[in-house]
Amino acid sequence: MRFDLHKLTRPNIKQLTPYSSARDEFSGEAKVFLDANENSLGSPLPKWYNRYPDPHQQQVKAALSQIKGIDAKHIFLGNGSDECIDILFRCFCEPGKDNVVICPPTYGMYEVSANINDVEVRKAPLLPDFQLNLAHLEQLTDANTKIIWLCSPNNPTGNALNRTDIETVLNNFSGIVVIDEAYINFSRQKSFVQELTEYPNLVVLQTLSKAWGLAALRLGMAFASEEIIEVMNKVKPPYNINQATQDLVLKALEEVGQVNDMIKELVAMREALKEVFEQMPTVETVYASDANFLLVKIAEARKVYEFLLTKGIVLRDRSNVQLCEDCLRITIGTEKENTILVDALAEWLATKGFVSE
Repeated sequence: MRFDLHKLTRPNIKQLTPYSSARDEFSGEAKVFLDANENSLGSPLPKWYNRYPDPHQQQVKAALSQIKGIDAKHIFLGNGSDECIDILFRCFCEPGKDNVVICPPTYGMYEVSANINDVEVRKAPLLPDFQLNLAHLEQLTDANTKIIWLCSPNNPTGNALNRTDIETVLNNFSGIVVIDEAYINFSRQKSFVQELTEYPNLVVLQTLSKAWGLAALRLGMAFASEEIIEVMNKVKPPYNINQATQDLVLKALEEVGQVNDMIKELVAMREALKEVFEQMPTVETVYASDANFLLVKIAEARKVYEFLLTKGIVLRDRSNVQLCEDCLRITIGTEKENTILVDALAEWLATKGFVSE
């Protein structure tokens, strides 16, 4: 099926004249900036925080370009991946007319953002093995289906979707296919970022919140064709990534080795914790994970969750989510935190008459 970005883009977005910031209206070097009504005397903070940040985040994109091995023109930066998600809706989905498809259980912001933007959500639930139901997915799409949202590795299940299934969707859908790879650094599966030239309808989302440990900075990334990135740039606020985030991200991106070491340690602890959970008598299943968390099916999941709260331990109760009945999602913590969790679960088991040997 032919992908036509011009046809896919909302008419009002095609006609939109984006906001032109002060920094967009000249080229070359400048020494005196009297164009943006900033406070020329400075601020209580060091450096240049009295000035508006680079609206195009050129230095950050250049650093990411080197790490990801793709041209900076294929990179869009958002205030967290959630901004990237919202902007994709606003670029390509006509409120009250268009629809999108999601595959629950999955990341909840796809549906929330759709509802905010008055876009119909159609659901093709995953199969019992947490893989795509391709036949159902195909049945749900029509001429007004603009985006299919896929999360791989998936949240909350933790598994990577079958690559051949994703490729089937990309090859047979004329709208945009978004692959959310927030947890890709913990996975054995290769990222789809390098496939952008093969699939003009592909958008890949990634984040610095997980493996890079920069959740507080709120920097999400979208990778797509230059044409899709241009549409997204028309819609975004001019200064959506603040200067402090840009400065700190640039510093962090110099530490690829440290991040890789953390990933290895988290994966090792994930596998060790999985083995511990599997030995617990009330645990039914510990699902295989390609993320930095485990989905655990356990008897009386809600009561376990509430008991752990009394110990100051917060998990994610997913027991009311389709296909995740009696399941808790457990982030891999530090070695100390993991030990505290295991000890608390042993205490819970003791209340049920199970005694550790």
